[in-house]
Amino acid sequence: MTGYLLRRLPSAFGVLLLASFAIFLVLRAVPGDPAETLAGSDPSPAAVDAIRHDLGLDRPLLAQYASWLGHAVRGDFGRSYLIGGSVSDLLGQRIGNTVELTLGALVFSVTLGLVLGVLGATVKNRFGQTLLSAFNSVSLVVPGYVTGFVFVFLFAVTWQVLPAGGHESILADPQIGFQYVLMPALVLALPVSAILSRYVKDGIEQALSEDYARTAKSLGVPPRRLLWRHALPNALPPVLTALGMQIGVLLGGAVVIEAVFAWPGLGTLAEQAVTRRDYPVVQALLLFLVAVFVVVQLLTDIAYALLDPRVRLG
Repeated sequence: MTGYLLRRLPSAFGVLLLASFAIFLVLRAVPGDPAETLAGSDPSPAAVDAIRHDLGLDRPLLAQYASWLGHAVRGDFGRSYLIGGSVSDLLGQRIGNTVELTLGALVFSVTLGLVLGVLGATVKNRFGQTLLSAFNSVSLVVPGYVTGFVFVFLFAVTWQVLPAGGHESILADPQIGFQYVLMPALVLALPVSAILSRYVKDGIEQALSEDYARTAKSLGVPPRRLLWRHALPNALPPVLTALGMQIGVLLGGAVVIEAVFAWPGLGTLAEQAVTRRDYPVVQALLLFLVAVFVVVQLLTDIAYALLDPRVRLG
């Protein structure tokens, strides 16, 4: 396993390095001059040049990138142009809330995906299959903000059983915090759970069609034991790969869901930064999201290798 991990690390670092350079270039290509924005209305050329020099924007592009990357490695992403304060502090204030929302959505995604996938593979009557298919289709097709508004209308306005928005840390007060995180996490999880359930269903059906499964069934192995002890474990590796890919979807979807539910996380910070063209904050957010995606993919590969030794030996 150590050798496999050492083989995977260089590619992970390479992806992160290339992504950081792409992020830096793309934001520099966006029309507009941050120095002119900071200088206010009708600034003098001298004032704009002074701000540009203070921000290091008058240096060669590669020198700017090297300086930014060197500081980023040390956790220093500079200062916000317009929101104000250290970018690292702004991220630190919001990361915990977004992680809380994403983890809640991840738990719902995995739980619903496994339950719906197992039901899809074992329920054979037409009504049940139609119901599961309709649920998955609606979860995938309907945008998250529409589902969010429907949930708010039903559970916060009509029945008044959950808060419409806001945040309370689940660590500080688990009971109240769970009420705040329930709706946004569930809305964020629905499309991912629909995708995972499809992988689980297909994996179980394929495993049950293998020779070993048919042999075990002919020898009198109970169907429930065959399902839980053999078919489901063999169906998990593709599900893990899909789950690793969908974590990026959860993080991206959090931007919209946080706005719908007034959740004070990285999504609302990204909205403010993009609207105000606060480039240092946008750069740091994009780099953070890419880093999370790379780490998740690495962990997914490790989990896959643990489940299937052939991956480690390949």
